Amino acid sequence: MTTLRLRILFPDAMIGPGKVELLHKIQQTGSIAAAGRQMGMSYKRAWMLVEDMNTAFRAPLILSTRGGPGGGGAQLTETGQRVLALYHDILETTQTAAAPSLQALESMLRRADETDIPKEK
Repeated sequence: MTTLRLRILFPDAMIGPGKVELLHKIQQTGSIAAAGRQMGMSYKRAWMLVEDMNTAFRAPLILSTRGGPGGGGAQLTETGQRVLALYHDILETTQTAAAPSLQALESMLRRADETDIPKEK
């Protein structure tokens, strides 16, 4: 099956699969550090992406509390949850609309068992 990865570029911001995955992981773990670890990225990189997203949108997507005796944490705001939902809606709509063209394009790919390179006429 063909997988469509969508990166949305706005004039002053971008959201794509990596940031969306980070949002999901923060939602699941309640932690920026844990989300970053699960994605194989440093805490600094994860924090920079969170700051980037929080700055890009009118309202923050993630709220975080500092660690300490009670421990820190992070959670998605209503805006963050809405951004995730809208991104997935856009991805699903795009996947559906592009399915025939993607299938046609995929049919033009060489299969793993093909060794001869056809010559164009």
